[in-house]
Amino acid sequence: MSSFLPVLFCIFFLPPLSSSAIPSASFSPSDNYLIDCGSSVKVDMPDGRVFKSDQEAATFLSSQDEIKVSVPSAPVPSPLYLSARVFLSDSTYSFHVTRPGWHWIRLHLYPIKDPKYDLATATFSASTDEVVLLHSFNTEKSTVAVVKEYLINVTGERLSVHLTPMRNSFAFLNAIEFVSAPTTLISDTASNLSPVGDFPGLSTTAFQTAYRINVGGPLITPRNDTLGRSWEPDAAFLHSKEAARSVSVAPSVIKYPDGVTPLIAPNWVYASAVEMADANVANPNFNVTWNFNVDPSFGYMVRLHFADIVSKALNDLYFNVYINGKPAISGLDLSSLTSDLASAYYKDFVVNASMIAGRVTVQVGPMSQGSGAANAILNGVEILKMSNSVKSLDGEFGVDGSRADGSGSNRKAVAAVGFAMMFGAFVGLGAMVMKWHKRPQDWEKRNSFSSWLLPLHAGHSTFMTSTKGGSFLGSHKSGYGNFYSSTLGLGRYFSFSELQEATKCWDQKAVVGVGGFGNVYMGELDDGTKVAVKRGNPQSEQGITEFQTEIQMLSKLRHRHLVSLIGYCDENSEMILVYEYMSNGPVRDHLYGKNLPSLSWKQRLEICIGAARGLHYLHTGAAQGIIHRDVKTTNILLDENFIAKVADFGLSKNAPTMEQTHVSTAVKGSFGYLDPEYFRRQQLTDKSDVYSFGVVLLEALCARPAINPALPREQVNLAEWAMQWKRKGMLEKILDPVLVGDVNPESMKKFAEAAEKCLAEHGVDRPSMGDVLWNLEYALQLQDAALQGKAEEEEKKAPAANPLTAQEQSNVGDDNSSSGTAVGSEVFPQVGDIKGR
Repeated sequence: MSSFLPVLFCIFFLPPLSSSAIPSASFSPSDNYLIDCGSSVKVDMPDGRVFKSDQEAATFLSSQDEIKVSVPSAPVPSPLYLSARVFLSDSTYSFHVTRPGWHWIRLHLYPIKDPKYDLATATFSASTDEVVLLHSFNTEKSTVAVVKEYLINVTGERLSVHLTPMRNSFAFLNAIEFVSAPTTLISDTASNLSPVGDFPGLSTTAFQTAYRINVGGPLITPRNDTLGRSWEPDAAFLHSKEAARSVSVAPSVIKYPDGVTPLIAPNWVYASAVEMADANVANPNFNVTWNFNVDPSFGYMVRLHFADIVSKALNDLYFNVYINGKPAISGLDLSSLTSDLASAYYKDFVVNASMIAGRVTVQVGPMSQGSGAANAILNGVEILKMSNSVKSLDGEFGVDGSRADGSGSNRKAVAAVGFAMMFGAFVGLGAMVMKWHKRPQDWEKRNSFSSWLLPLHAGHSTFMTSTKGGSFLGSHKSGYGNFYSSTLGLGRYFSFSELQEATKCWDQKAVVGVGGFGNVYMGELDDGTKVAVKRGNPQSEQGITEFQTEIQMLSKLRHRHLVSLIGYCDENSEMILVYEYMSNGPVRDHLYGKNLPSLSWKQRLEICIGAARGLHYLHTGAAQGIIHRDVKTTNILLDENFIAKVADFGLSKNAPTMEQTHVSTAVKGSFGYLDPEYFRRQQLTDKSDVYSFGVVLLEALCARPAINPALPREQVNLAEWAMQWKRKGMLEKILDPVLVGDVNPESMKKFAEAAEKCLAEHGVDRPSMGDVLWNLEYALQLQDAALQGKAEEEEKKAPAANPLTAQEQSNVGDDNSSSGTAVGSEVFPQVGDIKGR
């Protein structure tokens, strides 16, 4: 948030830039309220501004508190931060508006030390009469000064800033500014990126400064900006510094055409730029990229500044501009727009929240056509957060308590609807109870464990019939229940009370997963063993078939890389399965979205290898092969040692027999992972799992979802997007940034080759899971070899270690598999050239 603001440590102490840099245009604000809160004397700032003392500004403040804190002269970012005003109750600063229009509001916050009030723990909100500025804000023990800068179009005769402490806390301010801004600073219309067109209504929007960047140039402080703004250097935001080169000219050469003034940006901004670095190739074709982290809940206005300070003649520079991967300007020709070199130009764009996944990305790159120089430039960037539908710039609630999605605006209506729905629910519930009361045997028959559990082996169907309403396994006390559960592979029988105690009466806090069948709870047995308890929901028919399939499959599967079934419960018509607990959860959570520690490249390889072993066993290790049909990163779980195990067999199908080539079945699975051939023809084979696993490999490589609708169209589908970069030989461009420097190029190349083969359009062209497993093992060996350091030198003199041979691979499916598959097919022809080790 406002990441450029920590530079305030040096803003007030840097010498001014040369006089040639000072903008020629001047601006005298109609309203210019500057207050140093808590100070007993006025403060003269180095940029010439004067902040009133607390006493001088007393008429602007309405507060029950007279609490002032201060420190003696100390190394603080600014003289403004030697004092502060503390507010224990709601307080208001109110200012008369001489001329309605755009105004700056700047809140200065720095937690100075005080023996009684720990300002670093203060939590409070701030708002105007219409706009939420801060919601439950605190400095989080920051030692850096924070300036929250807002731009609001004031329409009334007064502007009030309300400070509201949270319960058992307080608010504070070091300084506050309320200053007029030029009416031409923000126009009413900008260019919308999605959908393409004009975006009107900016004059009714409130803004908060997120970033203000002087690209290619130095820090610009308020003393060198007529409007008192700060411009931060761009180095911290450049994605690849090797692709960029800074250029600059004397600020005095910058010209401002009609419609553009130094009030938009000082000439120091246009006098520096970043251009494409020399790539030492005949036809350079790459983008220079800047990344800015933002709050994804809001839309943003992005203002880009340009001035051609690199060309020697007009009409020699044409380039493209992209924002979050979408074309913002195609073939930007500054010469035709400004009719001059070194002439200022800017353009505004609106990026809505649906396009933002936590960052705004700005890119410039050359035109593909051969005319003009192969170059691109950028001089400045401003990113302003836009208020949402309820006029909030922080959080989803408006000043009146209304919510951004429209709820809360009419609470009486909502309450009325709520009561009506409640009444309807009671009526429906009563009807259902009456029906069940009349036919209790129907409920028990339809929803009992035995009513939907199919025979697992021929000849066992008779004992599955329940007698006198008892369990399909017979009397548990007699011991027959445990005998049959062992025969079926269902494991231990649990009483309902045991599982109720293990999950603390089905505590919602213990829910670790949710499906159509019901919830999955984390439980702890009497002996301390942690388990995952999947409880079927008797109020829902959804997921019953999948539940049944999972029992059938797990009853005949045992493998180190498949999640194990521990037991079951069918008491009181319950349908409950108990599994081993996987403490580290789904692989997906460790790749993105959960802020968990990043996995190293070696860990990702080992996890993919484990999952491949589990799938290889499914396809080849059982008496009849099994197709999982829902392979994805959420169905690959990790135990406490990060051992990967494939889970969730609710959609699984028996593989086709020797006489069949496929299984004809309705298409099921998850978007982004679906085999396109299966989707088109509704013909399922084990190669459908291979395709899905190829997407999993790309998720491990790129750390992003298989489908992300918020991204530009060409990036939505991970498989298609990644393969485009693979075909260009530039897969490292989309590599998870945390892996940069950690991945051996040859290991990544082998890994990517495996993924590409998995994603072949036709199943016949895809490798078997055994082939994939072999290549992943090879990629791991390449990574290990790269990490050995000195051992690499020894390996150059000794025969290189080779991967598993096809003969050895026959048992790699594992530990408990009695069947294997020969690997080294023509899908990966290099296999045949490797000698056994």
